[in-house]
Amino acid sequence: MAAESNADGVERRLPTDEARELLALTRDIARREIAPRAAEEEAAGHFPRELFALLSRSGLLGLPYDPEYGGGGQPYEVYLQVLEELAAARLTVGLGVSVHTLSCHALARFGTEQQRGAQLPAMLGGGLLGAYCLSEPAAGSDAAALRTRAVREGEGGDWVIDGTKAWITHGGIADFYTVMARTGGPGAKGITAFLVPGDAPGLSAAPPERKMGMTGSPTAQVHLDGVRVSDARRLGAEGQGFALALDALDSGRLGIAACAVGLGQAALDEAVAYARERRQFGRPIADFQGLRFLLADMATRIEAGRALYLEAARLRDEGRSFGRCAAMAKLFCTDAAMRVTTDAVQVLGGYGYTADFPVERYLREAKMLQIVEGTNQIQRVVIARHLVGPESR
Repeated sequence: MAAESNADGVERRLPTDEARELLALTRDIARREIAPRAAEEEAAGHFPRELFALLSRSGLLGLPYDPEYGGGGQPYEVYLQVLEELAAARLTVGLGVSVHTLSCHALARFGTEQQRGAQLPAMLGGGLLGAYCLSEPAAGSDAAALRTRAVREGEGGDWVIDGTKAWITHGGIADFYTVMARTGGPGAKGITAFLVPGDAPGLSAAPPERKMGMTGSPTAQVHLDGVRVSDARRLGAEGQGFALALDALDSGRLGIAACAVGLGQAALDEAVAYARERRQFGRPIADFQGLRFLLADMATRIEAGRALYLEAARLRDEGRSFGRCAAMAKLFCTDAAMRVTTDAVQVLGGYGYTADFPVERYLREAKMLQIVEGTNQIQRVVIARHLVGPESR
């Protein structure tokens, strides 16, 4: 396993020459196609669908999945480092790739061979974009309380889905939705997963939420009004949906952790560049010990977060239990991103508070990462359960 550094001095241990080529390709796309447009398009609230088409053509939308179905066959430790590079260039893109990967998880891991052969190639390398539908207006952290219902029309008939999903990344623009719906009684064991086409009659989306950040990434409620899907689009067994959802979220949390490290790295790079150029009292402000210590703390948090998410990824790649480490990585990396972006604004002073520099946008975006795919309070619950067991009732 060789180590290499990119232009920003990030040292990466990559397992193969193919992985190094993937990282080089990712950096090239990020530098030429993603970063130059990020500030303008985020300010305009523009979602860069054409960039996702480019990533699909470049083989970067299905990296951790089986090559037999159009995936890249890469270990998670490589996929996540690609994700980090994309997020450093623009979080809307990095997060979008993470959500798309999450949306493919249930089919790739629990679908039948027939389902995978029929659907996965287009999802992984055919330019399609996915969305993941678990949360609802009244079921956020308590996702097992979801009310969206799927009812089957007789033995062997179609399923009819009714309900509303909330906080859906790519809501209204996705080509397919992995939807968790209630097919049985209350609680986790009454939930089943379905793969719903984006153009299914009865599926619609509300206007995107008005957010403090990530304005280029649409987040919307998705309404399912009598949406019909065949039983061939049921993923896993009836009642297995919540287990599938949690299995996907373990991996998805690593995607969020990698995105957080990428965002923090971008903020640090901006702060270091500014500190070297900005002069006060006759010398660069990077000469002042107080600011040097601040930059050192920022860099340490980023490196620690990177090491943590990669450790969880390597556990996953080895087939070992990684849920506790994934929750730790999501918790630590997103908290670190919030602290690092806040400190980056401080390094730039008044300029950091203006839209003329990207660090104010990074700060607003970092806040979102502490909330999505399980708030950081939920991550603490997950970690504590691994340590001392479930709570007493």
